[in-house]
Amino acid sequence: MTDETRRTILKGAGLAVAGLGASRAGAAQRTIGYAIVGLGSYATRQIMPNFKGCDHARLVALVSGTPEKLQRYGEQYGVPATHRYSYADYDRIRDNPDIDVVYVVLPNSMHAEYSIRAAQAGKHVMCEKPMAISAAECQAMIDASRKAGKLLMIGYRSRFEPYNRLAIDLARRGHVGPTRIITAEHGFPIQPNQWRLDRPLSGGGSLMDIGIYSLNAARYLSGEEPVAVSAIEATDRSDPRFRTVEDRISFLLRFPSGIEATCVSSYSSAHNGYRVVGTQGWIDMEPATPYSGHVMRIRKDGAEAPRTLPDPPKNQFAGQLDHLAECILNGTRPIVPGEEGLADLRVMEAIYQSAAERRTIDLSA
Repeated sequence: MTDETRRTILKGAGLAVAGLGASRAGAAQRTIGYAIVGLGSYATRQIMPNFKGCDHARLVALVSGTPEKLQRYGEQYGVPATHRYSYADYDRIRDNPDIDVVYVVLPNSMHAEYSIRAAQAGKHVMCEKPMAISAAECQAMIDASRKAGKLLMIGYRSRFEPYNRLAIDLARRGHVGPTRIITAEHGFPIQPNQWRLDRPLSGGGSLMDIGIYSLNAARYLSGEEPVAVSAIEATDRSDPRFRTVEDRISFLLRFPSGIEATCVSSYSSAHNGYRVVGTQGWIDMEPATPYSGHVMRIRKDGAEAPRTLPDPPKNQFAGQLDHLAECILNGTRPIVPGEEGLADLRVMEAIYQSAAERRTIDLSA
């Protein structure tokens, strides 16, 4: 690798990381208060602990149907009893000026209701992915936030992870030549007896949970929207885990420029990675979208080597929380607004349709 190539890569990484933390000059230097709705594992183990790394966001309120959780986490994070809510009195958040943002971290089928109610209460919304269980619900969420004059952002944490941001930059500017092929594979052996395996709560199986990482990666690495999709499902219905949801689903996306993306979603195999193949080599991430421990390799002009970045100023969770806070303070649009979640749901609906009807679905209309 030449010195010029090395400088180009590190420059791209620095710009990607720096771009997350820079506030518009003159922005109000106050912190934005978040209410977390749903105190499950993801909220309590990943999101809430990372407020300590935020510059512009703070945890001010909790919503849960379990009084013991409200007390335990309220005491742990210094959230007073006046800022702890049950689902029964959720709409009282309207009267709390400390709450600027409601972060919805509930089962997928509850995303639309609680996001819409938050917007109606005059709050900005962060909603976990998948945004909802149908494109129609996504549009209703967008409409509610727009009517309220509030921002709606979807929790695509990988968009705030430095290696993924570097991969996007390198892929889109043709570091290994114009992109021709993308492969993206995500899966894990799921344990039984959880809401993700109950279609009324989840809206689907592995595609709605882990396969969305493959889909979203194909979209953000290409910088394009797919024009056609074909899919195949493989599910053992005798497995009690998969009575109502799918296990494996593989899908091929075609993009306007000619890029093809081959993607895998699975609840019975362990993989987390993607590769961008260009005319001069490839950019590989394995693992690509974990909570930590990302690994990047690049092969260009016959030379292959791992790539490392300096320690980023904040991790992907703090970066995500701060990004919406900065957008509120600066009056700017999130890089992953509600329309981003809607785009994924539209493609996922087409993936399910393709698998069921065993035909290619045209998305170009």
